[in-house]
Amino acid sequence: MSGNLALDFAGTLKWRRSEPEELLGMPGDLARWAVEAGILTEEPALDAADLRRLRTLREAIYRLVIHSMRGRPWPVDDLALVNEETNGTPARMSLTPSGVVRAGDAGAIASGVARSAAGLLGEIDGLRIRECAGAECTRIFIDRSRAGNRQWCGMEECGNRVKAANYRSRKSMAGAKTPQ
Repeated sequence: MSGNLALDFAGTLKWRRSEPEELLGMPGDLARWAVEAGILTEEPALDAADLRRLRTLREAIYRLVIHSMRGRPWPVDDLALVNEETNGTPARMSLTPSGVVRAGDAGAIASGVARSAAGLLGEIDGLRIRECAGAECTRIFIDRSRAGNRQWCGMEECGNRVKAANYRSRKSMAGAKTPQ
C-alpha cells in the first residue's frame, strides 16, 4: 500500500485530523498485523504494554516522516526512540522444509519497523513521499508511479471516494443545468 513497512505501520491509525480510526485496538490486532506485514510468520503473545510501546513507536515514526516532508528538524525524542528500537533483537529466522519461519516478540516487531523507518528516513530526500490527497486521510506513501503523480494512499478507499464524489458532483451539476 504505502511502499514501506514503517509507513504501513504509521497507517494503522487512520483519519488523524478528524475522527481517528485505530486499527491496532487490541494486542491481537498488532500480532495479526505483524504477520500480515511479513515481520513474523507466527502471531506472538502480546499484552497491553507491548501495544502501548508499539503505538508510541508508530507515532514517533509518523512525526519524523511529517517533519521530513515539511523540511522541519526531527523531534529529538522521536529520533532517540527510533534509534533505540533499531538496536533491538530482530525476528529469529529458521529455515524449514516448508520455508522460512520468523518468530519473535514485541521487540522483534519494534526492531523490524524501526529499521524500516531508519532506512526510509535516511533516504527520504531521494524519494517522493506524499500524504494522501483524500480530504481527511493522513496516510503517507512513496509515490513510485512512473509520472510521479500518485495522489491517493490507495484506490480501494480514498481514490474511489474522490472519484465517486466527483462523479456525483458532475451528475448533480448536469441535472441542475437541464431545463425543466
